[in-house]
Amino acid sequence: MDALTIDTGSAGDTKRIDALLKGAIDPHVHSGPSIAPRGLDHLELARQMSEAGFAAVVTKDHDYAGVATAALISQHHPELTTKVFSGIVLNNVVGGINPYAVEHTAAMGGKIVWMPTLAAENHLEWEKTSSWSHPASTQKMRPARAVPVLDANRQVLDDVKEVLDVIARSGMALASGHLHVSETWILFEEARRRGVERLIFTHPEDIVGASLDDVKEIAAMGAYVEHSLCMFLEGSKFKTRSAEDLRQQIEAAGVDRTILCSDLGQVGVFSPLEGFRRGVRLCLELGYSDEAIRRMVSTNTAHVLGLEQLVSQAA
Repeated sequence: MDALTIDTGSAGDTKRIDALLKGAIDPHVHSGPSIAPRGLDHLELARQMSEAGFAAVVTKDHDYAGVATAALISQHHPELTTKVFSGIVLNNVVGGINPYAVEHTAAMGGKIVWMPTLAAENHLEWEKTSSWSHPASTQKMRPARAVPVLDANRQVLDDVKEVLDVIARSGMALASGHLHVSETWILFEEARRRGVERLIFTHPEDIVGASLDDVKEIAAMGAYVEHSLCMFLEGSKFKTRSAEDLRQQIEAAGVDRTILCSDLGQVGVFSPLEGFRRGVRLCLELGYSDEAIRRMVSTNTAHVLGLEQLVSQAA
């Protein structure tokens, strides 16, 4: 399946893709401003996605909660039909595992709490043998310091439990970030015990060490499995997996438990919107029906984020 290529397609295909993107949601997009170079900012993103008919986007920065920016865009640009939301990533800049920061994010309308990404113990180990490093990590700020979520006995830390309680009370979604899959299992089980209802398993295809069995079983416990389209698309500098890998990932969790995101917004690669266009075309080439694709780019994401009404209005 590596030989699959994505071309411009026929006018009919383009219209079909355009229709499938009406009411779509990108729950993981790296627009700016950011300490790392970005290809577009949050407002530009909202404009592009509004033109395409997206219901919503969720901006993600590794270093700050974007909820204030989202509120400003909503207040001052009512003409934009795509609603901008954000969340918080529990890395060093926000104090790591910080219940105060999570409460503030919830009070400001945040949708997702990501466990540590660039500061995850697993990420720092992975980075030692990968060819990737955060563009700002040694140029603009000190290198990341590990933010653990488990103690030496592989038990969830008390501060993490406090964060889980905030997530449960607020109804936000918990995303696994760059934790190792073995940590995600323990975290998600504790989250369920504490009343967290919305779980997102972040890109099992890269960094986190997940098998297809992990994907299947984590989906079976009620989590949604989120795949980063940038890791599967020809022409993406982040491509690490094949089209067949995407099919296997989707089949492991099932269409009803799969959500697709762009994970784009960086410089030197196509836009989040173009990533979705290419991702939908790839899913069509893999043989998925329009209804299946709509679930993976829209309705499943709407369910895990509580945005069903926005999708029904945009579709």
